[in-house]
Parts: sequence; structure tokens; C-alpha cells
Amino acid sequence: MHPQLIVLFLATLFSVFGSSAAASAADWRSRSIYQIVTDRFSRSDGSYTSPCDTNARQYCGGTWRGIINKLDYIQNMGFTAIWISPIIKQLPNNTYEGEPYHGYWPENLYALNSNFGTEQDLIDLITACHSRGMYLMLDIVINHFASMGETPNYEAFVPFSHERFFHPPCPIDWGNQTSIENCWMGDGFVSLPDINTEDPVVVDTWKKYLVSLVDKYKIDGLRLDACRNIPKSVSGEISRAANVYSQGEVWDRDPNIICPYQEYMDGMHNYPFKELATDAFVSSTGNLTDFVTVVHQMQAQCKDVTLFGTFMENHDNPRLGSFTTDIARLKSLAVLNILTDGIPVVYYGQELALTGSNDPMNREALWLTGYSTNNTLVPTFTALNAFRNFLVMSGVQFITTLATYTVVSSSVIRVQKGNVVIVLTNSGKDVVTNTVVDGFGEGMELVEVLTCGVLQADDAGRVQISLTGDPMVLYPKSLMTRSRIC
Repeated sequence: MHPQLIVLFLATLFSVFGSSAAASAADWRSRSIYQIVTDRFSRSDGSYTSPCDTNARQYCGGTWRGIINKLDYIQNMGFTAIWISPIIKQLPNNTYEGEPYHGYWPENLYALNSNFGTEQDLIDLITACHSRGMYLMLDIVINHFASMGETPNYEAFVPFSHERFFHPPCPIDWGNQTSIENCWMGDGFVSLPDINTEDPVVVDTWKKYLVSLVDKYKIDGLRLDACRNIPKSVSGEISRAANVYSQGEVWDRDPNIICPYQEYMDGMHNYPFKELATDAFVSSTGNLTDFVTVVHQMQAQCKDVTLFGTFMENHDNPRLGSFTTDIARLKSLAVLNILTDGIPVVYYGQELALTGSNDPMNREALWLTGYSTNNTLVPTFTALNAFRNFLVMSGVQFITTLATYTVVSSSVIRVQKGNVVIVLTNSGKDVVTNTVVDGFGEGMELVEVLTCGVLQADDAGRVQISLTGDPMVLYPKSLMTRSRIC
């Protein structure tokens, strides 16, 4: 879709949803989110050469003003929301573990992280997003504060400036939920004192803070860090008070662990989907049956997977490019990311097929890439977002319809969501895989959305396909006439 058409679409969408400060879970379903590590996305000075040693774990100079300057880059790919790093003041020290450029070592709720800019810069960023019809999701750390060494300076924590607001120190036993909720993360070099979120004073303070924050800055949604370390009821109480869509992080691939959290929050990161999809598609030996099985589990056991965040990369996990550089496999994962159940979340740099492995190497400075839009996944994400945005605007029941997954063979799956039919293989680029896709009308013409090619079903409603590694996204040609996509 042409950039001007994307801007027009967003303006229309925003006018339908009304005030951004009251963005609901239903509103967020239509969105496609671009996740940003603020320090690593774009600098205020627009430099493409300013150095950034990811291994040093130090501030590299990305800012809110830098994001404003690159909103065209994001919006031209069809993304309709951004998620930015935590904004509050951090532990000021350069520690053995580096600096808190990531935003997850908070010290003062009521002060901003000056490394990212001024308060006016933050306001201008949110205003710029809203003027484009885009939403802004803010990352929030509720579970802990941060301090140098094993003995915290509690007086430095604002507003929880006393030891009584924290659980006693203890190492986490990740096999025990009580221990997960009460004990401390951290490694001794940087302690992460665990806030006593069972204390009514603490909960009330958090609620008032988030209500004020959302109202003051007109925040559209919240991402709650480390939800597994907080009692479910507390996460629910705090997120309900904020009165905007909230998406929580519970890092586990087991639906039995993930799904119960949605009884208290709008949505979660769909870690089971991400983990099993990665396992299935980064290699021709991946198990497609295991992937489809976990998708069915999530659909059956969770309250509403269409409110989950569907992602393939983030700041905590190795980039897909560290597992495979096969562009066909990366395209298949992009299709799953954007067009299946849930709210798509794409990590900055995923569109450029970056290859960083574990933290901190997966937090590269994007300006060093030059924001290239050629010979990357940028055209793929642009086409996928344009198509999803078209489906949202066309009024079809796409975003609330659960996808149906079918294992066709050991290397091919079919996914159907409404009238959209997706055919994926893990065979890899240029490996020919012949398959048959049925269930269409007699002689129906179908557009392949990523290439704009046209296929036709036979008299029995079947289409003979020779895959060469790339995914196929099929949609009835008769329904595409007003899309301006193909």
C-alpha cells in the first residue's frame, strides 16, 4: 500500500475509535505494534554513524525525539502503534552489568529518564503518534526497583522509600510460584528488590500513579513487565485502574501457565506460539505438529487469544536471524506474526533480519543499518500490514475470528482465518514442495497477497501449488477490488 494510503487509513481508523486515552482492548485488536528499545532506535541528531557497542550494555543515545523523526519509517510499513521502553528515572550508576539503557532498573516513578529526552519530548512523541492515528503503548515495571550491590539504599526509591515496602531478600526458585512472586531477581551486582505488591498501600499507590500517568500523557496502552512475579489479582487490579488495554509478560511456553493470567488482564504475550513457531520454522527438521498442537491448546484454554500479543522477537529473546538467515523461513514467520490470531507485535530491526543473539546482542543500534528498505523484510511486513489493515477497514470478521490450523504434511501447514488462506512450509528457500489446497469455490480466482499473482481453483475448488520456500497468502480476488494492494 502506498504511504499516503496508509496515512489516510490511520486517520480514518483513529476517528472511529475516538479519544486515544480511552483505548480499549477491542480498539487494540485492530492495531499492529512496532516495539522499540528507545535507546537503540534513533538519535535526536539523526546520526547514522554514532557508535554503539551492544556488548558494553551502555546508553547509545536513542531518544524520544529520535523516534518522532522516524515515525514515517514505522508508519510506511503499516504499523498502527508503537511500544516504547519504560520512561522513568533509572539507577544512575554504570554497574558491572552496564547501564540501565533498557529501562528495567527503576529508581523514581515520578521522574523521567533524562537520557531519553525532556518531558516535552515525550509529550511531543505521543502527540505526533496521535496526529497520525497511531497508538502508544508504554512499558511499566511494577515488580521491582534496582540498586547497586546486595544491600539496597531503600531511601533512594521513590515513592517506596522504606524497607517495609519490599519482600525480604531471597533467591527465586522458578519451580515455586510463591518464590517467584516474593523473591528477588538480580545477580548481586545489581539487586532488584521485590516490591511487596500484597501491601494495600503499595497497590493503591500504583493505581493512583498509573491513573495519573495515563491521564497526563494520554497513554493508549500498557505493557506490564514480569507479570509472573506479581500475584495475578494484583496485576488485574492495577491494570483495571489504568483503564486502558494492558498486555502482560509471562515468559513460559506452557499454555497451562499462561492462560490463567488472562482471567485478570486483557492479554498476554503469546510465548507458547512464539516458541513453538520458531522451533517449527527455523529449520526443515522443525516439528509442525507440535506447533499446531500448542496453537489449538491456546485457543481452547485461553479466554481470548485474539487479545494476546503475537510476536516472534523481543528484547529478551535471540533474534530469528541468529537461528536462520533463510529469507523464506523469515517470511513465513512474518506471516504468522501479522496475519494469525492476536495483536501483532514486531520488534524493531526484525524487518531488517538482524542477527543478534542473546541479550545484549539483540539490542542493536538501528541507525547503524541506515534503515534500509531494500533486500530485507521491509516489503514483506509492509504488504502484510497493508493487507491486515485493509481487512480491518473492510468490516469482515477477521480479527475476532479464530484461525484454523491444519498439518498438510511434515513440511507444510495450512492456516485459514475467515476468507484468508495461508500456506507455509519450513523446507527453506528454493526447495520445491508440491501441495494441493482445497475448499475454494469452483473456478474461484485467488490473489496471492505477497506477490499479487493470481491463481484459479479447478472445478473441484482445488489449487495446485508448487511452493519454493516462500509463504503464500491467498484471498478471493473478488473481495480485493477496493483494496489498492494488488
